[in-house]
Amino acid sequence: MTPGDSADDLQRVFIHETFPTSTIGYIPVANFLKHPATETALRWLLGLTFVYSSLHKIAAPADFAKIVYGYLLFPDAAINLIAIMVPYFELVTGTALLLGLYPRAAVLITLVMLAGFMIAISINLIRGVEFDCGCFSTTGDNRSASVWQTLMPDILLFMMGLQVLFYRGRRKWCIRQTGGLLSNRSDELGF
Repeated sequence: MTPGDSADDLQRVFIHETFPTSTIGYIPVANFLKHPATETALRWLLGLTFVYSSLHKIAAPADFAKIVYGYLLFPDAAINLIAIMVPYFELVTGTALLLGLYPRAAVLITLVMLAGFMIAISINLIRGVEFDCGCFSTTGDNRSASVWQTLMPDILLFMMGLQVLFYRGRRKWCIRQTGGLLSNRSDELGF
């Protein structure tokens, strides 16, 4: 390299010398994250997680309302509305992710919900309030034991959601936005 080379050229040389080249690109991890199968697997995992977590809340809304009340964050008048609406949002967005129906919009709604969950959990962890997160059970057995057990699953799901949101390749196994059958082209309208 000569003194007049740009920073991009220097970075390209560093990456080329540090990581072996392949026909796809320089960094194997980056290639893995850009692969359509990775996006599909992450999208399906997010979808399954949200569908599964919604089922017990839909089956026992009164128990979920008690869990929402236990967060000590919402006015009493909003508890029942939250306890009824959140599980159905989870079910609809999870199903949309599984089917590939407007995947970017579905994952964006999922990310907003996850951000809300993380904020609510963080506030209670900072307060030192012992609570049941209500993520996968309404029995009250999931008391917050540690930050790792309570907050980290949401952080991991959030990172997976970001990967799905910013994926720019062709999505596999998606329902066309025109209402057609399974197709490789789900992003005709950008969402």
